[in-house]
Amino acid sequence: MTFFVYDGTFEGLLCAVFESYSRKIVPDYVIFEKEQLSLFSDDVVSIVSNAEQATRVWKGLQKKLSASACSMLAVTSMASDYPDLGSLLFRYVRKTFDTQKSIETNFGDSDVLVVSKLYKKVSRESNRVIQFVRFQKTVDNIFFAPIDPIHNVLPLVVKHFTNRFADQKWVIYDMRRHYGYYFDLKTTQEIIFENLQADLESGKLSENVLAHDEKLFQQLWKTYFKSMTIKERINPKLHRQNLPKRFWKYLTEKQ
Repeated sequence: MTFFVYDGTFEGLLCAVFESYSRKIVPDYVIFEKEQLSLFSDDVVSIVSNAEQATRVWKGLQKKLSASACSMLAVTSMASDYPDLGSLLFRYVRKTFDTQKSIETNFGDSDVLVVSKLYKKVSRESNRVIQFVRFQKTVDNIFFAPIDPIHNVLPLVVKHFTNRFADQKWVIYDMRRHYGYYFDLKTTQEIIFENLQADLESGKLSENVLAHDEKLFQQLWKTYFKSMTIKERINPKLHRQNLPKRFWKYLTEKQ
């Protein structure tokens, strides 16, 4: 069995496609570097990400697929709950190049159908992150927001927050994947905390690092939220459907 091993990025996946045509090899599996190899992996090809190769494949995809389908592929590459995502996307791209007609609406193809479903899940999760992020103001005037999304959607939403909160310094940190982005009023850059404090793991900052007026604003928000609630219209089932419980620990109004 032949395995292509890449770095898990969309650019790396495109390079895997490039190597497949270059070497005239169709691998049995395309996996991330962190995934465990099968005992039957006779031939392992390590894929090195190369911007030039990825660009060539991407331009080829843009000629074969619509802009929305290309965007769908890039977004789907952020999915985290599919066991063989690399192979799935690889097959989709190969089929795109190997067939004359566009495959993007051929939902009779199992790979096209699965990619479409995964895209909807990732898109829904990115929208939820935008809706449910809650910032906490720190003593050094940096607004901190922890998130714990199922999918790796932070790169998809960071542009929104950069545009929306361009007048303040902020950090959004993915607690599940242990990385985040910091905006310093000029640029947005990826960051990693080497040693997470206990309060970061819980998602709520301790009082000694909160700005002096942050607790007041949190209390005001809770009061507003409570006053706007119409008890006669409370529907717990619908509420959990629209606001999954896994987000609650990061929401001020749920504390």
